[in-house]
Amino acid sequence: MNKNNHYDQLNHIIDVANTIILGKDHKIRLALTCILAKGHLLIEDLPGVGKTTLAHTFAQLLGLEFSRIQFTSDMLPADVLGISVFEQAANKFTFHPGPIFCNVLLADEINRATPKTQSALLEAMEEKQVTLDGKTRNLPEPFFVIATQNPSEQIGTFPLPESQLDRFLMSISLGYPDATAERQLLAANDRREALNEITACLQDNQLHQMQDQVQHIKTSDALLDYVQALLSYSRESGLFAYGLSPRAGLALLHVSKAWALLSDRDYVIPEDVQAVLPSVVRHRLQPIDPAVSKPAALLLKDVVIP
Repeated sequence: MNKNNHYDQLNHIIDVANTIILGKDHKIRLALTCILAKGHLLIEDLPGVGKTTLAHTFAQLLGLEFSRIQFTSDMLPADVLGISVFEQAANKFTFHPGPIFCNVLLADEINRATPKTQSALLEAMEEKQVTLDGKTRNLPEPFFVIATQNPSEQIGTFPLPESQLDRFLMSISLGYPDATAERQLLAANDRREALNEITACLQDNQLHQMQDQVQHIKTSDALLDYVQALLSYSRESGLFAYGLSPRAGLALLHVSKAWALLSDRDYVIPEDVQAVLPSVVRHRLQPIDPAVSKPAALLLKDVVIP
């Protein structure tokens, strides 16, 4: 096992995050994996389980600029991207950037906004830029979207289209805390006070160096065979409305590399793929049979590990 240059720092980030988000170590690791893989994260859950706190925690720990948008049904794209306003004194239009111009954007309850407003994020998430009034403006580097959405059966929600869902590298659900973690929450001070006390664990371009290290994690031919077998099974098994796309396969491989880095390895093993598979496919695969309650990742269990 080859110890990577940032292993201790990554573990320190996880340890501190665990003091804020109690009882969710695996979900914290998945969220950090998504950031290391330069991806956007979707969190689908009920209100009040810590989605906003998770996003704010990582922004603080990574030393990044944080911005939050509370999506509503009457929100317009300009409320997200910004607007050009004519200023008489200067006799010209001046662009006033919206909250999207930040490092970490929390798109809170994104599925309460109309599809028109949701689509305002598409270019930003894919190209890391915004085009308004015929001019393209680059977003700060790095740029991540951590979006939360309420369960689709709740009143006042608009389902995210497939093109929007595919922009998210991973999707997770925090769920309720276990009894031990909930007791700690009830007995401790407000989590927001603890959040205000944490300081950044990274400086300068250290996050960029970690993300670059992910690119150099090695994969064997046997590992690539396993990923291809998963993709083929999703398309040919007849269990899903649509199989995984080539972009989904690349996403799965890249996230697996980031998980290997968190595990202090410079190569990927099938167990890395299995660890991240649920969060990569849960928003991309829809079982044909609506009565099927198993997560999509469990339906891929018949694929043989090499």
